[in-house]
Amino acid sequence: MPWVLLFVAGLLEVVWAFSMKQSQGFTRLWPSLVTIAAMLASFGLLAAAMRALPLGTAYAVWTGIGAVGAFLAGIVFLGEAASVLRLLAAALILGGIVLMKVATP
Repeated sequence: MPWVLLFVAGLLEVVWAFSMKQSQGFTRLWPSLVTIAAMLASFGLLAAAMRALPLGTAYAVWTGIGAVGAFLAGIVFLGEAASVLRLLAAALILGGIVLMKVATP
């Protein structure tokens, strides 16, 4: 169950990062409210997952999901560049997430 909570927390990190971009510096109400709600939920789920998972693993996986997810959301929804080097960097982050999961008892 902690891994599920951590995964959902990571997805919510993507939501808040994307909605923060859409808020245009917190000048738009609804994206700003989504950002704050997703942040609170993401932090809450991260805290719950950390009850059972090591700090370093939980935090690295959470930030990794958020980083790769935000990167992909930028490409898919905002038309950001998907160069070979950027894709390779995302793949390395994803590899690190997988290794953290495999290395944690």
